[in-house]
Amino acid sequence: MLKGKAFIAGIFEHPTRYAPEKSLPQLHAEVAKGALDDAGLSFSDVDGYFCAGDAPGMGAINMAEYLGLGLRYTDSTETGGSSPVVHVGHAAAAIAAGKCNVALITLAGKPRSAGQATGTAPRTLGSAVPESGFEAPYGPTTSNMYGMAAMRHMHEYGTTSEQLAWVKVAASTHAQYNPNALLQDVVTVEEVVNSPMISDPLHRLDCCVITDGGGAVVVVSPEIAKSLHRSNVKVLGHAEAPKHLNGGHVDLTFTGARWSGPLAFKEAGITPADIDYASIYDSFTITVLETIEDLGFCEKGQGGRFVMDGNLISGIGKLPFNTDGGGLCNNHPANRGGVTKIIEAVRQLRGEAHEKVQVPNCELVLAHGTGGSIGTRMGSATLILGGEDA
Repeated sequence: MLKGKAFIAGIFEHPTRYAPEKSLPQLHAEVAKGALDDAGLSFSDVDGYFCAGDAPGMGAINMAEYLGLGLRYTDSTETGGSSPVVHVGHAAAAIAAGKCNVALITLAGKPRSAGQATGTAPRTLGSAVPESGFEAPYGPTTSNMYGMAAMRHMHEYGTTSEQLAWVKVAASTHAQYNPNALLQDVVTVEEVVNSPMISDPLHRLDCCVITDGGGAVVVVSPEIAKSLHRSNVKVLGHAEAPKHLNGGHVDLTFTGARWSGPLAFKEAGITPADIDYASIYDSFTITVLETIEDLGFCEKGQGGRFVMDGNLISGIGKLPFNTDGGGLCNNHPANRGGVTKIIEAVRQLRGEAHEKVQVPNCELVLAHGTGGSIGTRMGSATLILGGEDA
């Protein structure tokens, strides 16, 4: 049990969305310094470092050298977009086991500088990947795989494109207050469904933005947290779970959140009804719809009606989500937007979100990451956070 055994003391989201003049290690270093400054700590205090496949070379080893870190614990677990959420749980466990006291987690990427398309380029698989021999010849793209999941959800539950569009509407309603968001204009349902089709039934505005940048999180022991002159956020629960094609016996209408969510809630000792704010990984609108169902915020198949009622909009709905604009409007660096989910969740608990979207009396929040693809295989991770007195 991790409840109360670690705290998030520092966060930082890089303000850039386009950085062709910066190197990847430089972006990692800049977000690392920002999070450590936020916590009131320095590089010399760090004794645990966590990163994923976005870090160059041998991950934690190369970055430790670049950052000048003296470490006694490293972790380069790779689960795609959920990696930073996984790392918070791993950092909390390492701290609880006495392996480190100050854990630094960084993520950075430059897909916008590289001219990456919006999920329309064929997804390459290395020859050592077991499924490559079957899937690679068909050249599936990211948007294809999410489009299949969306189409199946529509077939099974009657979900509509207009309902999916409400996820984008909610994200854009929040993004207008974020000066760093890539897309700051509020959009309507009509604008979403009339935007160009990318992979039926997903339109361009159903897809996330492509950005450079990154973010970092600092997780510390309770003793370190007490010594810092700032408000810290308590780790209450964490769980992770993969979902794959199961030898062809696959249901495209749910995600790994079906397993990671209940486990995280159980560890935290709360239920979905207790959550004041949720950061949900939003690579596509269908990702959000399936995830909120799987996490228990509404019944399976009712996600379309839930979002259509405005429940994701801060100040209006039951479940304010992604108040920074999320991956759909704000920031999705390195194809791993999970770190921004943690950052905005912490902002909400601290009362540091924009005043127009700050959730009043925010005490319990959830951050959820999805890595891989909900149309094939994924790594899901759920994190429950609370204030210092939670």
